[in-house]
Amino acid sequence: MLAMETLHRVSETVWELPVTFKEGMRVPARIYATEKLLREMDEAVYDQITNVAMLPGITQYAMCMPDGHFGYGFPIGGVAAMDTETGVISPGGIGFDINCGMRLVVTNLTYDEVKPKLSLLVDRLYQDVPAGVGSTGFVKISKKDFRHVLAKGARWCLRHGYAWEEDLEFTEEGGCIEGADPDKVSERAIERGYNQIGTLGSGNHYLEIQVARPENVFDSKLAEIFGITIPDQIVIMFHCGSRGFGHQAATDYLQIFLKVMGSKYGIRIPDRELACAPFSSPEGQDYFAAMKCGINMSFANRQVILHSIRKVFSSVFSRSPEKLGMHQVYDVAHNTAKLELHLVDGNPRWLLVHRKGSTRAFGPGMQDIPEKYREIGQPVIIGGSMETGSYLLVGCASGAQTFFSTAHGSGRTMSRTRARKQWRGEALQKDLEKRGIYVRSASWGGLAEEAGGAYKDIEHVIDATEQTGLSRRVVRLLPLGNVKG
Repeated sequence: MLAMETLHRVSETVWELPVTFKEGMRVPARIYATEKLLREMDEAVYDQITNVAMLPGITQYAMCMPDGHFGYGFPIGGVAAMDTETGVISPGGIGFDINCGMRLVVTNLTYDEVKPKLSLLVDRLYQDVPAGVGSTGFVKISKKDFRHVLAKGARWCLRHGYAWEEDLEFTEEGGCIEGADPDKVSERAIERGYNQIGTLGSGNHYLEIQVARPENVFDSKLAEIFGITIPDQIVIMFHCGSRGFGHQAATDYLQIFLKVMGSKYGIRIPDRELACAPFSSPEGQDYFAAMKCGINMSFANRQVILHSIRKVFSSVFSRSPEKLGMHQVYDVAHNTAKLELHLVDGNPRWLLVHRKGSTRAFGPGMQDIPEKYREIGQPVIIGGSMETGSYLLVGCASGAQTFFSTAHGSGRTMSRTRARKQWRGEALQKDLEKRGIYVRSASWGGLAEEAGGAYKDIEHVIDATEQTGLSRRVVRLLPLGNVKG
């Protein structure tokens, strides 16, 4: 592997490809991984992350997180910070599923209380939180009302009875990013998204009932602040995004950028999947405003899903969600580009930070963290496969090296097509049930695609993340029941 031979080892978990690796690179490319993870990465990751290093205005490094694997344009796990005056904005650095993200909710229930009702809970969640391609939700609104959702995000949900006030406090951006402009999205995008609020979608999206075993609590003080306080406590984690709306918004602007990138702005790139426009240009600003609509749609989507989860648990246990202690720990986004103030060579600079399959992980004291967590750092949620478990972590001051970005999941090791050939969904479901994990899925093929063996070992990803100082583990959460998209 030519790239492996050229890599400079900066530290045990930081590897660098210099600007001399490929003509046109403006900055070095860095990969954050153990040697084992590095050797298992797709060869295409090296090509993609060095292509990212060619984008105008990129600052310091093009970066790939420990869960990195092949994606569209950027590798999934890619991070790039752009100068706001000379830099570009690229849908390929954000993703089609804008603000695909994670939400974690605690309860005061224990494993012993939930175990006898686990299959009932999962069946009811499967029924009330629609999953799969083309699924639609119970929130019936007009396209005009949907435009209000795009502008207000989770604030719309609060106004319509789908949220608690505290939910917004513990959501990135307070559940609504300012500057979203519904007039910058197409009617086709509106059409695809207005009936999908409160739905999981397909692919690697899921809703999971998990248990926090005492032996998997790595920092009891931090765990207590995050709401994990009792042995064998039950929590709920889910992962989804902006559904067809976000996909269409990204598709629309990719086509626009391909038309103007070279002819109007003279930008030459090695991969059309990195189609971009100057951030300060009319096209760049239009996409930024449309992308923010995708961010807000996704916050609203996850908020309505939480509303449905609370209703299901309340019905099954005949107690109110408040009495069940169903408080949100945090909702964290990946697949975004956001304006953030960071130190570069000791000087504060506003940068447009692209995170593609990468999670924000702000360290202690940073102002955008909820007050309850500000002294300790931002909660970070990293999802594993439905077989292996997931993690709650916390941001670290040392995360400044990646503009406070970290991994977002365990990362695929094989294509969905290969996974479907290797596993059969029905057999996998039976095997998981024998191991105490009850799963419902919208399709057998979709379940096979998400087999644990199709993903990297979550422990290796977390080890690399922690060793590098990107975030620090607090609790490991084991799966009990899962609704798959």
